[in-house]
Amino acid sequence: MENFNAPCPLKKLDDWRWELPRQTGMNTEGLVFASEKMISAICGDKAHQQVANVAHLPGIVGKSLAMPDIHWGYGFPIGGVAAFDLTSGVISPGGIGYDICCGIRLLRTNLKKANIENKIQKLIDNMFYNIPSGVGSTGKIALKKEEVKQVLNEGAKWAVKKGYGTPEDLKHTEEEGCLSGANADKVSSRALERGHEQLGTLGAGNHFLEIQEVEQIFDETAANAFGLFLGQITVMIHTGSRGLGYQVCDDSIRNLQTATQKYAIRLPDRQLVCAPVESTEGKDYFSAMAAAANYAWANRQIITHWVRQTFTEVLGKKQTEIGLELVYDVAHNIGKFEQHLHNGKPQKLFVHRKGATRAFPAGQASIPEDYKTVGQPVIVPGTMGTASYILAGTQKAMYETWGSTCHGAGRVMSRTESLRNVRGRQLVEELGKKGIILKAESYKTLAEEAPQAYKDVNLVVEVCHQAGISKKVAKMRPLGVIKG
Repeated sequence: MENFNAPCPLKKLDDWRWELPRQTGMNTEGLVFASEKMISAICGDKAHQQVANVAHLPGIVGKSLAMPDIHWGYGFPIGGVAAFDLTSGVISPGGIGYDICCGIRLLRTNLKKANIENKIQKLIDNMFYNIPSGVGSTGKIALKKEEVKQVLNEGAKWAVKKGYGTPEDLKHTEEEGCLSGANADKVSSRALERGHEQLGTLGAGNHFLEIQEVEQIFDETAANAFGLFLGQITVMIHTGSRGLGYQVCDDSIRNLQTATQKYAIRLPDRQLVCAPVESTEGKDYFSAMAAAANYAWANRQIITHWVRQTFTEVLGKKQTEIGLELVYDVAHNIGKFEQHLHNGKPQKLFVHRKGATRAFPAGQASIPEDYKTVGQPVIVPGTMGTASYILAGTQKAMYETWGSTCHGAGRVMSRTESLRNVRGRQLVEELGKKGIILKAESYKTLAEEAPQAYKDVNLVVEVCHQAGISKKVAKMRPLGVIKG
């Protein structure tokens, strides 16, 4: 591993971009998107070392990239993006993460705060009951092994086929909720076992479900295309592939340790175990990873169904009156084969996004028809008590970041440190005074995920906006939060 000591090696290119010069063993430079105010924390966290480590990997194309929510992760930094040549490049579980296809979906309604003001507590209570959360939580759906395999191969399409949503939901989900190339037979029995009772569950950690109000519109044209208006009630869902995805990653890391030796790949950090993209081991990992991604999309689709059901029961209205239409669902821990321009020529690459969101611009074939004039929605959650954003993808992102942008606020404090400094019960009281209803499985989870444990999401989004790798469309504030 490269040993970067103070002063910080990042060199300022402009107000929003910092270069990590090429060092011995690196195949390319690093590029970090950040403001001057963020740099000391980034260098203090040593996450720039992981940007350098990724630059060592064979077949990397372009720069080793990091978004402004960068912080230390397993192998790749969280907030890391890297693309690889299909012939000479590699695929690495550390570049996708343990919570495969962890992502965000945003539902819009026809409601304003006045329509639900005296019902927010009941909505939160009922959704907390209907949507299990917490470590190891299990849902209302118990599947047999072969049914779990169907979910892994079909993703959100399986959920819609079973009555959990509509075909319109699929049109507004990245990859229509099913990543091509998934193969359930490449997933271990232990992973299948962990997945058979966790569909429709929120999980723990930073996962959440939130009732929000749109408090600011930055781009009227894009907001109109996304069906958003000032004062509107929205619902945000943040979760991933649960224990199944974790197991797939864990299994793959063990399997690829042998592959790294077999193909004589020299690594600066053993957490970057990998295999050539086109090798048998690389293809097997992709097939298992894609299957876990499909599980995550099915999971969020089923949670959407429970949300809709809860709103109709509590408000005593039909869903057609309430709305609850899907704006978009986007992943931020995933690896994908994508066509990009490289050295002025179209080239198929394998893109790792870990704690980073796809941000494709207007006109791209892979985004929904009704968003083609404004670009793909990018959903950026804040933390309990802080704002969340919806952005739109840009052409500049295609040139600079392989169509990628930030995914959230990004941690600045470990969970252990947060537990030492924050009391969950006190946090409930503080947010209550701000008019935010908070419900969680435990006070410990709340303390671990306190707002002060994260960067200021407003600053993170501003960097992406000013750098031009995504543009601000709307800002939402929380009214009620369920934490896993």
